[in-house]
Formats: sequence, structure tokens, C-alpha cells
Amino acid sequence: MKYFNVMKIRFLLIIGCFMLLFGCAHQEDVIILDQRLQKVEVWNKKLDQRGGVLEEKVDRLDQRFQTSEVALKQIQSQLSTKLAATEERWKEEDLKKINQYAEIKSVLEALKDDVVSLKGRLEESDYVMRQRMEAADKAGKENQAKLDRIAIQLNQIETRVQYVEQYLNFESDSSRSPVPEQATAPAVKKLTEKELYVSAKQAFDEGDFEGARAGFEKIIAEFPKSENTDNAQFWIGEIYYREKWYEKAILEYQKVIEKYPNGNKVPAALLKQGFAFLSLGDKANARLILKELAKKYPETNEGKIAIQKLKEIQ
Repeated sequence: MKYFNVMKIRFLLIIGCFMLLFGCAHQEDVIILDQRLQKVEVWNKKLDQRGGVLEEKVDRLDQRFQTSEVALKQIQSQLSTKLAATEERWKEEDLKKINQYAEIKSVLEALKDDVVSLKGRLEESDYVMRQRMEAADKAGKENQAKLDRIAIQLNQIETRVQYVEQYLNFESDSSRSPVPEQATAPAVKKLTEKELYVSAKQAFDEGDFEGARAGFEKIIAEFPKSENTDNAQFWIGEIYYREKWYEKAILEYQKVIEKYPNGNKVPAALLKQGFAFLSLGDKANARLILKELAKKYPETNEGKIAIQKLKEIQ
């Protein structure tokens, strides 16, 4: 712009000079031309000033642009670093979640296998227990049938013996007056439920298991709603346990659990059931019953014994 202004001034001066030389211009024209030149100079100075100001502004803008560009690069660098760190953290978190998911899945699979295994063992134990209980019940029925047959045979033998005795007495002394009939035995006093229970328990303590069993069975038959009925049923199971008939004892203990669930003999019946299975060598069913006892009655003496016994069973 400065170059353009200088060239313009020179051009005007050259024209002025030509006009003076050739006398084509008047003095007024020279004055006007001079005034115009002065105005042009003033405008040129103003333009120079404004150009300087603009150049300063451009320089400042250029500096600000460069500064902004540097700041922008720094921000971009920081953002890139943060983005890389965030991506790395996300990758680590995703990897951690994947590992946790894999671990949870593995645990669930293991639990599923355990549940299937336990279910199979429970079904097997239940089947074995039912088989043994059915076998014990069948054996009990067979033994009862044998006892009934023996009782019938004994009655027949007694009848024959009486007949033989009568025949022998008749043959040996025909002139003897007939034997007078025995006097009618006095009526036996009927025992109360409490007296019957005390009598049966005393027979049990003295080792008279047959008498005790008959007494306890009579209590159950004649006094089914007595407070001692569940105890009588438990002692019947104890008699079979003492006689080492463990299958029958298990069945009798089961009657205590099923018929008298609110009685005070349920924990003892469960405990002795577990011991009966151990005596039969059936540790699986013994553990199941002792675990049930420890879970339902942990504060009872039987529950504490069951907890200790479970530690000993391998």
C-alpha cells in the first residue's frame, strides 16, 4: 500500500512538472495541485498509521492464533492421554468382569453338579431306607406269624397234655372221687394308665423286655391319648434296639416321629434311629438323620450329641 501511494505521488509530480514545463497550467492550477498533493500526503500518513495499526492487530492475532494452536495441541495431547488411560481402564474393568463372570459361572456349575449328586444320593438313600423298612416290616410280619403259629401249637399241646393227664388220672384211680373244680380266681384289679406305665417301665429296667413290651403296647391300645403314649412307643423302640433288632427299632422310632411330632421324645427317637443305622453299617442314612436332628433341635442334649457324632462319622 505504501508503494502504491508513493507511485501515485510521483505520478502527480511528474504531471505537474510537465504542466510547468510546457506552460499548460496556470498558477491557480498549481496551487490546487499542491493542495491536493498535501491532502494526498495527509491521507497517505493516515493510511500508513492505519496500516501500522492493522499490521499490529494482525501480528497480535497471529500471536494469539499461534498461542491458541499450541494450547489446542496441548489439549489434544491431554485428551489423547486421558482417552488412552480411560480405554485401558475400561479394558481392565471389562477383563475383570469377564473373569468374575467366568468364576461365578464355574461356581454355579459346581453347585449344580453338587445338587445333582446330592439329589441322587438322597434318592438312593431313600430307596435303600424304604427297602430296609419294607424288609424289616416283612420280617416282623413273618416273625409275628411264626409266633402266632407257635402259640397255636402250644395251645394244642397244652390241650393234649390236659387230656392225657385226665386220662392217666382216670385209669390209675377209678374209685377216686372226681377232682373238684378249682375255685374261681378272684377278679384282677384293672391298673390305671399311670400304674400300667410304671409297671412296664419297671419291667424294662429289670430286663423283662417281653413284659415291658406287652405293658407299653397295652398303654397305646387302651390309652391312645395319654401323655405317656409317645413315651411308651419310644420304649418299644428301645426294647427292639436292646435286642439288636435294629430294623424293627427304626420302624418303632419312626412311629414316635410321625404319630407324636409334638412330643418330647422326637429328638431321642431321631438320635436312636441314627445309631441304629450306624449299627447296621448304613452311614449315609445315619448322617442324614443326625443332620436333621442337629438342624431341628440344636439346643437339646440329643442335638449336641448328634453334632459331635457327625464329626466322628467319616
